[in-house]
Amino acid sequence: MDRKLESKGRVCVTGASGFLASWLIKRLLLSGYHVTGTVRDPGNQKKLAHLWKLEGAKERLRLVKADLVEEGSFDDAILGCHGVFHSASPVLRPSSDPKKEILDPAIEGTLNVLRSCKNNPSLRRVVLTSSSSAVRVRDPDDFDSNIPLDESSWSSVELCEKLQIWYPLSKILAERAAWDFCKENGIDLVTVLPTFVIGPSLPPDLCSTASDILGLLKGETEKFNWHGRMGYVHLDDVALSHILVYEQQSAHGRYICSSTVLDNNELASLLSTRYPSLPIPERFEHLERPYYDLNTSKLKSLGFKFKTIQEMFDDCIASLVDQGHLSPF
Repeated sequence: MDRKLESKGRVCVTGASGFLASWLIKRLLLSGYHVTGTVRDPGNQKKLAHLWKLEGAKERLRLVKADLVEEGSFDDAILGCHGVFHSASPVLRPSSDPKKEILDPAIEGTLNVLRSCKNNPSLRRVVLTSSSSAVRVRDPDDFDSNIPLDESSWSSVELCEKLQIWYPLSKILAERAAWDFCKENGIDLVTVLPTFVIGPSLPPDLCSTASDILGLLKGETEKFNWHGRMGYVHLDDVALSHILVYEQQSAHGRYICSSTVLDNNELASLLSTRYPSLPIPERFEHLERPYYDLNTSKLKSLGFKFKTIQEMFDDCIASLVDQGHLSPF
């Protein structure tokens, strides 16, 4: 192996078997990093097989047990790492107790990871995966819809609580807790805020994001109806932007990561034109929601270029067909 690849150092990725984390690990290994990934059950061969198949995994990947809600469980994984990518976060649809199922693991889990970071003298930077939902859930009277939202915008906690939308709330509260903790403890933190992530799934079990897309391609309107207007970004771009803001010394603060923002009717029309043989819904029920756009100039100023919506869906559909979730067409 050449020396340049060898000198990248060791980084930790939390929630290693997840949709984004798996792809991030793939990219980190290809870049020559040594990666420690945290998983809840390192013995679960079936769930982790896709990680061991990655190029460079046998030489430079280590998987260790850690649990978001268990204090101190990240100490071993993080010790000796120069960078930590915290991407693990619960996205369950809550059954009875959203606070216990979504909010606590997101906030306490983030603080658990950061406490382990604080005890690691080798640490250079932490990159936290937040979400554009921590930026765009705003009261229509609260912002000018003609001005694209940027990193200075924060979603309204009150509005999330009122609408009972727990995932955005968990992202806002976890990111705010991270900024407070890192400020107090002198940790260099950068956050990445992706929109709805589309791309090829490495894990064989589809996460909620990939399942929603599969439903849309099979003609279901239900899940996408509540999307209304939404930003979309390629999975590979999300992984690459995490690595970029980790490596670029001048990177600081928050970075919105989004290729394009579309109303779901625009998306349906684009997809049905591109894939005429798929039963994609023609239109969705109109939702009274404020119009918004996103300003991604901060990430672009680091030289980042986003893939198109066509590329993200082409790659996503090829992967769904390949894994047998979608019939060839």
